[in-house]
Amino acid sequence: MKKIFILSFIGFFGIISCSKKEDANADNGKAFRLSDTMMARCQFYTVKEEDVKNELKLFGKIQADNNKLADVYSLVGGNVIKINVELGDYVKKGQVLAVIRSGEVAGFERDRLDAIGDVAVAEKNLQVAKDLFKGKLASEKDVVAAQRELERQNAELSRINEVFNIYNLKKGSIYNITASMNGFIIAKNVSPNEQIRADKADALFSIAEINEVWAIANINESDVSRVQVGYDAEVATLSYPDDKYKGKIDKIFSAIDPDTKAMKARIRIPNANYKLKPEMNATITVRFSEHQNMVAVPNSAVLFDKSKSWVMVFKDRTTIETRQVEVYRTVGDLTYISHGITSGEKVISANGLLIYDALND
Repeated sequence: MKKIFILSFIGFFGIISCSKKEDANADNGKAFRLSDTMMARCQFYTVKEEDVKNELKLFGKIQADNNKLADVYSLVGGNVIKINVELGDYVKKGQVLAVIRSGEVAGFERDRLDAIGDVAVAEKNLQVAKDLFKGKLASEKDVVAAQRELERQNAELSRINEVFNIYNLKKGSIYNITASMNGFIIAKNVSPNEQIRADKADALFSIAEINEVWAIANINESDVSRVQVGYDAEVATLSYPDDKYKGKIDKIFSAIDPDTKAMKARIRIPNANYKLKPEMNATITVRFSEHQNMVAVPNSAVLFDKSKSWVMVFKDRTTIETRQVEVYRTVGDLTYISHGITSGEKVISANGLLIYDALND
């Protein structure tokens, strides 16, 4: 008489049926048979050799791409009367960030008006010189001198107009500080009613386009020889721990920071959703090859019990072996096995624990 043992687990029943050979009706003499239900729930993986990877965890920060970063300064001194943006705002090139009332701007406007008047006077003097020359009352030398004076005054007016264009000056004493590129405001060092000196060294605003950012990793001196350009890197942040950003080391800065005693490496990361922000702390996992092959299985295929590692080797429904293995290393989603299993064998990579418990209770 065949007895059917039903194992009950959370969420489903009737998964595994066990047969004990108690009479001649047992069809194949096996004590265990995988049910159709459990067969459908299991996943299987054919063991194969993989290039052995190693990994190194580094810490660092997210930074804006220096090639897509612009500091905005005030070219004149004055009083800040209005600020139109805050940290994190997205701005477009030419957008007014702040407004300053400046005596310097008023001085530039006065110089421009004076230059316009000087040009008008020089034009009249030239016309007078030409008329006198026609009437034989002035020499050609006087006409040439008047012509040169007009050219000089025009050059001065052009210079002042160029200053207006460079500084983006308007009439009166108002000076608009404008964005020099599209991007996000990542630094703001100015407040309303602040008095700004013309020689202020600090930027009032910093703008960065962060559709691609840098992860700057700190490499300890003891690990410098293990990291090379081209290694794969995975970046995670405290803000978004479940989001993994992949890239490659594209530059190693060959200098040791005297304060941290670390060398820096750069990883470029696409940031289309703008989640990554400059100055975020980051964990950078660098993976590299050990230049050897070893059989590997998914992490989910390895079971840990009785201080040992096991895999469930599947041959058919009635032939499933619990086999001890020696784990060499786990990197990412793969576990490398140094002993206990060979390439080409098939292991259960999902729900193997249920079968392990059924066979080893």
